[in-house]
Amino acid sequence: MPQENTTRSHARLTGLVRLTGAAVAAGVLVAAIALPAVGGSGAVVVSAAEELGLRPMELEEPPLPQASTVYDAKGGRIAQFFAQDRKVVRLDQISEIMRKAIVAIEDDRFYQHGAIDIEGTVRALAKNLSSGGVSQGGSSITQQYVKQVLLNSADTEEGKEKALEASYARKLNELRYAMGVEEKYTKDEILAKYLNIAYFGAGANGVEAAARRFFGVSAARLNLSQAATLAGAVQNPNLTDPATGAKARKLLLERRNTVLGRMAELGVITPAQAAEAKTAKLGYKGVRQPNGCQASSYPYFCEYVRYELLTNKAFGKTQRAREEAFRRGGLRITTSLDPKAQAAADKAVKKYVHASDRALASEALVQPGTGMIRAMAASRPFGSDTKKNQISYNPVADVRHGGLIGFQAGSTFKTFTLLTALKQGMKIGDGISVGGSYSAPSASSFKDCKGNSMGIPSWPVTNDEGTGGFKTLATGTWGSVNTFFVALEQRVGLCETVQTAKSLGIRRADGKNLHEVETFTLGINEMDPVTVASAYAGIAARGKYCAPLAITKVTDVATGRSTSYAPQCRQALDAGVADAAANVLSGVFTQGTMRGVGGIGRPAAGKTGTTDGYASAWFAGFTPDLAGAVSIGDPRGSQRYKLTGITIGGRYFGSIQGASVPGPIWKDTMMAALKGTPATPFTPVDTARFGGCGSSCAPVREQAPDDDQEPADDDGVIDDTQIADLPGGGTTGPGSEGEIGTDGETGTGPEPGVVLSPDPRG
Repeated sequence: MPQENTTRSHARLTGLVRLTGAAVAAGVLVAAIALPAVGGSGAVVVSAAEELGLRPMELEEPPLPQASTVYDAKGGRIAQFFAQDRKVVRLDQISEIMRKAIVAIEDDRFYQHGAIDIEGTVRALAKNLSSGGVSQGGSSITQQYVKQVLLNSADTEEGKEKALEASYARKLNELRYAMGVEEKYTKDEILAKYLNIAYFGAGANGVEAAARRFFGVSAARLNLSQAATLAGAVQNPNLTDPATGAKARKLLLERRNTVLGRMAELGVITPAQAAEAKTAKLGYKGVRQPNGCQASSYPYFCEYVRYELLTNKAFGKTQRAREEAFRRGGLRITTSLDPKAQAAADKAVKKYVHASDRALASEALVQPGTGMIRAMAASRPFGSDTKKNQISYNPVADVRHGGLIGFQAGSTFKTFTLLTALKQGMKIGDGISVGGSYSAPSASSFKDCKGNSMGIPSWPVTNDEGTGGFKTLATGTWGSVNTFFVALEQRVGLCETVQTAKSLGIRRADGKNLHEVETFTLGINEMDPVTVASAYAGIAARGKYCAPLAITKVTDVATGRSTSYAPQCRQALDAGVADAAANVLSGVFTQGTMRGVGGIGRPAAGKTGTTDGYASAWFAGFTPDLAGAVSIGDPRGSQRYKLTGITIGGRYFGSIQGASVPGPIWKDTMMAALKGTPATPFTPVDTARFGGCGSSCAPVREQAPDDDQEPADDDGVIDDTQIADLPGGGTTGPGSEGEIGTDGETGTGPEPGVVLSPDPRG
């Protein structure tokens, strides 16, 4: 009797092999070769498989693409990214009825056969040949899993077509892989893998994503009707995609009822259960899963993280490796974002600048001593709908992190000249007598770092009105006196000032070389808030500069392996120099351009910045615990659309200066962000080395109105001085109808031959 059964099996196998050609011609891919199976009827003569040269082949199974999730420093979810909406789950995280439904409709003998089901193949072949078409498939769940792996592994359209081509060779290869899979895994493991890789329609890959997308529940909570719906969807998910409309939903409902009928026929459920489930509505909810930064509550920080993952070599040595890792996903990304600081920045920015305003305000907060970015905020929402005043770039960051050109930084750059003077041994009380205007004695008075002469004798730098006087490092800084700082830069050296700025991470937002010209100290270079905040954080940390850091740890969910990313820091300045600069900059709140705005109730230091012609305005400041920078300008082009005669945040301004809007934004942000944090004092200045008369001096005011002081804000605050008209009638900066000049608060245009970059979007 055993011999008789073997003979029959051999004869049946031989007949099936002969029929294969006809089956292929009919559009049915049938390969009647299987591993020895549990149960006699599925047994196959091994010699027949050997004759065809079938041997198990190991299938390369790269990790399935799934969502990567981004978390803030406290563990709250910020955003998620996915190329395929999928979350891999264990079999015990999938409801039992879902497992039974998929087996019943796709491969009811799954637990009884090997890599191929002979009876299922014969049944499918007979059905398809009698119908003259393809009405029933013969592939086992294992074979379907193999095909999905090959399809997902293909990174080109040609590769995808090859994975789906109707050829006997492809089918035989699938069989070889299926044999290998059956040897490597248990049936339960194979079923779990199939349910995690299968596409169900509506953009949902894998049963967990499908359960959430279709019904708003986890795969563990699927009921009978829902499970039958998803089991029915895998056969032709594009045809039955409920997201495409009523016709597809009707087809999906019919398919669900087919699954319920099959489950009842197999005895998996009772006829009564099937009948009751068939009366249920489809119940499709179409729950969209957030994907990308537009769906995030913190879109600009999210964008910074996304660009870091795609551009930073720490996350992959090559661009392709980084893109593949991002596409594959499955990462838990922990970041530096502090939700308290972020909430403070968001509230302050939106309080002073409305989304509907033509001006755009941006703010970054950075932790001194680590470089960790604690917040990134902007006054407009992120997105591509211009009718809703959305912007599709990151105004808080540089080009490398999704930003554009930024805004010229104005007098915030005077700080680097102050630092250079202190580095070279000048004391806080040392100074220079200056007039109401300054002209370079000769072109060679200023040398860039290549030794080129960069002075502009024919274009004088001026203060807003009157004559000058003797200005110390302290009083010149508090009044933000243009002529003093250009004269100081001449004394300490243009290149030396540039090198100081570079040591604190200063680089143009567009990634191009810094413009090393006479008016460098007046802030002609376009910057982004993250870069400026990080530079000022270096002063707060007593000269320890740390590169901006957004990602602190990445965990591969599949393997559990984590990689932590430590701050990248270096001592950029002598600690004593940084302390002395902090001492001088503290006086900006009590005796300088921020006097009308006031302090924050704890030690703080900073510098306003208003660019020439009121094209943009800044404030950058710090405490020992937190640094921040705020910029404001018109994204259509700061030179063409000045911040004059403008309504911002519901308030009319004749002109916007550093203390008008950026200063109050910074103040409100810092007070809220640091609430509950003990006040940390600055390290006292070394008076033996740097002398006195910094912020610790008794209140001192320049004679008012002083020819060297800056014009008053609308609220009476003394603000930054302006540059005189340049030859040719232009006082404005680059990018505006051929005008020549500087955006700096500040000085004169570039020397002949220097071409500055245009403003963003203008």
